[in-house]
Amino acid sequence: MRSFSEIHWLDFPKTYFETIRQEILSNGKDYILKVDEDEYVKYLVEKYTIESLSVLTESEHISEPTKSTEMVYDMFGREVSATVLYFTITYNFTGHAGLFKVKPNPSGLVSHEINVNTHNSTVSFNVKLLNQNPEEFKQLKARSYSDAFFNIKNLNTNVEEMNRTFEQDVRNVFITEKNKYKKENDFYAAINVKVNPNTTSVFTAPTIKKRIIPQPDVPKGKELNSVPTMSSEMYNDVLKVIYDSGKGMEKKPSLYQNKDEEGLRDQFLFILETRYVGTTATGETFNKGGKTDIILKYANDGTNLFIAECKFWHGSSEYLKAITQLFDRYLTWRDSKVAVILFVQNQSFSDVLETIQKDTSTHPYYTKDIGKRGESSFSYLFHLPQDKNKPVEVEIMAFHYHQK
Repeated sequence: MRSFSEIHWLDFPKTYFETIRQEILSNGKDYILKVDEDEYVKYLVEKYTIESLSVLTESEHISEPTKSTEMVYDMFGREVSATVLYFTITYNFTGHAGLFKVKPNPSGLVSHEINVNTHNSTVSFNVKLLNQNPEEFKQLKARSYSDAFFNIKNLNTNVEEMNRTFEQDVRNVFITEKNKYKKENDFYAAINVKVNPNTTSVFTAPTIKKRIIPQPDVPKGKELNSVPTMSSEMYNDVLKVIYDSGKGMEKKPSLYQNKDEEGLRDQFLFILETRYVGTTATGETFNKGGKTDIILKYANDGTNLFIAECKFWHGSSEYLKAITQLFDRYLTWRDSKVAVILFVQNQSFSDVLETIQKDTSTHPYYTKDIGKRGESSFSYLFHLPQDKNKPVEVEIMAFHYHQK
């Protein structure tokens, strides 16, 4: 896409607040009328407050170029065949990825084709080089960087202005929808329509206390289920934390050299222990028929929310046995979100990833492939051995910890 050119800032807040309004409405009338207004507004503000963009120049990565033979004009205006090099320059970024599409007010006229990877929080652009000249490459890269990100400063100024009144603006959206339902109920009361006072609800464990806080509960009538479960939002965050941490360790051999499974497991456990409110993270914990490597538990009653097993890669057969062990020995009927974390010491990491993708479907508890979170993180649905109708989300993550 062209950087900072797809939607004008003057239109962006309207679109953004419509997303917030739709979330409010998705809860239904009963929830909106009964929920504590301050708590719910706080939840929405923490979830939707936009973080300004920052491109981390120190993270710059220049890819090995691809080559192409193209017709170009030489200094005499003649069309000749030449080898062209295409480089991809990649940076990590922080902030709201959607802002790369927004044209600030005011804005500069320059722009550049970029690619934004929201999963890895990276942004990149391409540089075309005709001559193998380092100085020419540096100039082209600098010019492309300037054109691509010229508008960040003005856009961040717009974001700061929006955030100054964001809480009150969110509250106004909530109050508007709440008042519509109040008016509707007053109308029903005036014509003697009976409104059912009972509410059906499902108890959900707290999610993330980083940028997103637990959505507040309303007073309950009938309860369908009182067993805490991990929300998909928190599950995705847990897996992202593990995956990003695991990839980061790949670049720092001192963190994994000469460590056993327990030593590597503790690296992940340390991060999980302090990240989530309302949960506890433990290692080597007894569950059902054995010890699991990592368990996230709901702090109030000890209910399992997430289970992970850590293993060194010793081939396909041992990998499939590890899945069987996880299901047969550790999982109860209540466990529905798990992961297998593989530490790969083989020199050819690509071969291992290919084997994982090829052989996972041969496992007797396998149900279906549901996608990838990254180059070495694969998502599947399995079922419990004793209950084919009970789905279990399984993430298979592999990290390359090659021993020197």
